[in-house]
Amino acid sequence: MAKVRWGILSTANIGVNKVIPAMQKGQYSEVVGLASRNLASAQAAAAKLGLAKAYGSYEELLADPEIDAIYNPLPNDLHISWSIKALEAGKHVLCEKPLALNADEAQLLADAGQKYPHLKLMEAFMYRHNLQWQATRKMVQEGRIGDLKTIQSFFSYFLDDPNNIRNIPENGGGGLFDIGCYNISLSRFIFGKEPERVLGLVDFDPNLKTDRLASVILDFGNGTSSTFTCSTQLVPFQRVNIFGTTGRIEIEIPFNAPEDRPNKVWVTTGGQTELIDLPTVDQYTIQGDLFSQAVLDDTPVPTPIEDGVANMRVIDRVFESARTNTWA
Repeated sequence: MAKVRWGILSTANIGVNKVIPAMQKGQYSEVVGLASRNLASAQAAAAKLGLAKAYGSYEELLADPEIDAIYNPLPNDLHISWSIKALEAGKHVLCEKPLALNADEAQLLADAGQKYPHLKLMEAFMYRHNLQWQATRKMVQEGRIGDLKTIQSFFSYFLDDPNNIRNIPENGGGGLFDIGCYNISLSRFIFGKEPERVLGLVDFDPNLKTDRLASVILDFGNGTSSTFTCSTQLVPFQRVNIFGTTGRIEIEIPFNAPEDRPNKVWVTTGGQTELIDLPTVDQYTIQGDLFSQAVLDDTPVPTPIEDGVANMRVIDRVFESARTNTWA
């Protein structure tokens, strides 16, 4: 069976610990090698993961004709430049979220993708491909909870290390870029449209200069909304509740879904709560296979790159709202 041959840009933790092991289990994806700016680091990571190739530079990986697609988990400020270079080198691109540091930068990548229509390009929001989210969206669309009215979500962890990439503003650190993007993405995914306006309250760490706590309202029109809080300096927690006129859906671990046990989704209707039994899956494996299938069959990727640009646009508006103390 044909498989897409993948190369990984950098030895970032998410790639080494999550994405690569998951993609190695894929039916349509084969991780061939990874690159680092330090050959020894690349060789050590490749040996640990059982990969055939290690590259001492990103350029060397992009020049390898035996690599079909690249996964880009570089720091946020390098997503656009290296993803565009990968397209120019003839590689399909799966780029980690968030696409960029603002919507204008994200649009540059979308525009570059238009120049290479034979290449696949997608933002790596892995959660959307998990069975719990696919089932949830279907239940909402089928009216299982009546008319969708509002969504409440929460995503937090505690990290105040100034040397961590997530806390360095120049590299695109901060809570909205790292985790708030999920709260925004899921809201747009479930409502199936863009918010009309947003209101954001954002608190910045006085030393790190990154946003550490954000509480946001997304107005989807006609009295519907999504509210969320994300934080990089709170007790770790994540949960999503979706409310309709006749029911509610609750997702236990909506984003970092475990790959070693079933995910819990509760549906409450008519005063009764049902636990939806979903199979154990690895959302990173599903993501890699869906993208690889699109490459092999020359079909559209599950999520068009324009969706990533739209998500960045909402993040821009949240910061604008917080800055101007008004709706944006």
